Amino acid sequence: MKLISSFIGLCLTHALLNPVQAQDWKPVPGKISTPWAAKVDPAHPLPAYPRPQLVRKDNWKNLNGLWDYAITAKDETSPKNYQGKILVPFAIESSLSGVGKTIDKNNLLWYKTSFAVPATMKNTILLHFGAIDWKADIWLNGKKVGTHEGGYDPFSFDVTAFVKKGGKQELVISVWDPTDEGPQPRGKQLRKNESIWYTPVTGIWQTVWLEGVAKTYIASTKQTPDIDSKSLSFSADVQAAQPGDQLQVTAFDGTTQVAEQKIETTGTASLTIADPKLWSPSSPFLYHLKIALLRNGKTIDEATSYFAMRKSSIGLDKNGVQRMLINNEFVFQYGPLDQGWWPDGLYTAPTEEAMTFDIIKTKEMGFDMIRKHIKVEPARWYYECDQLGILVWQDMPSGDLGNEWQPDLGIMGGTDKDRTPESEAIYRKEWNSIMDALHNFPCIVVWTPFNESWGQFKTKEIADWTKKKDPSRLVNSASGGNHVIAGDLVDLHHYPNPAMPRPDLFGPTHAVVLGEFGGLGLPLSGHTWADKNNWGYQTFKTSDEMFDKYASFMVTMETLIKKGLSAAVYTQTTDVEQETNGLMTYDRKVIKIPVIKLKQVTDKLYDKSLVELKPQ
Repeated sequence: MKLISSFIGLCLTHALLNPVQAQDWKPVPGKISTPWAAKVDPAHPLPAYPRPQLVRKDNWKNLNGLWDYAITAKDETSPKNYQGKILVPFAIESSLSGVGKTIDKNNLLWYKTSFAVPATMKNTILLHFGAIDWKADIWLNGKKVGTHEGGYDPFSFDVTAFVKKGGKQELVISVWDPTDEGPQPRGKQLRKNESIWYTPVTGIWQTVWLEGVAKTYIASTKQTPDIDSKSLSFSADVQAAQPGDQLQVTAFDGTTQVAEQKIETTGTASLTIADPKLWSPSSPFLYHLKIALLRNGKTIDEATSYFAMRKSSIGLDKNGVQRMLINNEFVFQYGPLDQGWWPDGLYTAPTEEAMTFDIIKTKEMGFDMIRKHIKVEPARWYYECDQLGILVWQDMPSGDLGNEWQPDLGIMGGTDKDRTPESEAIYRKEWNSIMDALHNFPCIVVWTPFNESWGQFKTKEIADWTKKKDPSRLVNSASGGNHVIAGDLVDLHHYPNPAMPRPDLFGPTHAVVLGEFGGLGLPLSGHTWADKNNWGYQTFKTSDEMFDKYASFMVTMETLIKKGLSAAVYTQTTDVEQETNGLMTYDRKVIKIPVIKLKQVTDKLYDKSLVELKPQ
């Protein structure tokens, strides 16, 4: 049962989206597309309530839709004219944007739209952005609201003072994105897509929305479970609080209240959750949470959320090897490398149904985990993982590449990159913001600051900082990168066949994992992004051949688990552009190996008898 489904319909009733004629927009032809591209409504693209971890019942407005756009030189202060319509929130390079143009570091991308503010928004008006890649300057009614740098973290502005009374409000945004010519995080984006690198993503790529709140309001919450003490730690950021204001925090199991506490707005609650129902891949139980902001006993703001009682840790097995644990038990964590790319929307799934399709199929294939690879998803993606019971390893999007890589974990080698102070500051600020934005999602059990030494710098310092910021999760300091003694995991990348780091070198202090393997390729005519140069780490001609190899990997994996392997990541969920090593085609129209066959061989990896923990 969806925790916030009852709110979504009500929210949409109040969305009051501007009507747009469908004939003003059409996808850019020439590439393959998913089945959901035809379901995109240009008047209501991605209409769902975008913030499932802090839900207000009403008084919000989705601003997605057809906006004006222009491309100018970087030094232009405003466009002389706008060149057409772009469908927000799809990046300008994408087919679904209706534009399909690539710009570079010498350009600015401009957006313009107008909207009416609902009469119900009388106090504070917030303008929210799910994500804009990379630097965005915002104007409302000709006045500068602010600037944001960061391509993956949500951000907001209080625009109350910029809203004029009555009539239409004019919103203008300029975006600068140097892609791989700048030091900022950019993941797999490359100006010239090739090999493992993909089409750039510039501009707005997540939902833009307006929200009316009270003058004093709950801006964010932070909730952290502790199953050992059977408690939930809760705190909140309350804007414009007055002396004496309080927060009342109430936890529910369904409709049954299980805990409640009142605290000062700057305080921390510790809710006792007696006989907690633990969240796991086999039983993803979620508690409801109600947060009320009280003044003199009267509720002046209220929101709902959810949480789970879940623990991510390591512990010794009977042979003295560290193992990854969920809720103090060994659970082999196995999932696909998930790039989160779409042939029609690039970073942005065409519809909510499309976004959830990948997660549902991952679960049906027998996986219990997803490694979200050097990309951050919209909040609703993590919400779906929370409900379905999918563990998530969250990567920091890489950038500022160029240092030496030593992939042999039997030898300490490789180099950290000497990044500029500006580059370091950009990384630290965005990683901190990403961790803040995603903290409340129980599905996330591992943070990964670096991938394969790409821009890897001050590894121990960054890993230690990540762990200190969130000790409730494990830290994979450098997935397949240059190893240092930091974090909780040691991670090997090995293609195509599975292998593992040496437990005799690392097992006593770190859990050992296989962060990438597989990459079995099967290009299917009519479902490839490119006509030539498609590739996989090992390419096959038939589904049966591909499955036989995959099944042999699972036999090897059972042996590795017994020797000390705690987790593995198979490359990958879908084909992506010229990579044809997905379990599904890029257009999601073909699952290359029947789901039931994948599950049959994968399920053997979760046999509890494979590993025995050291008695406590």
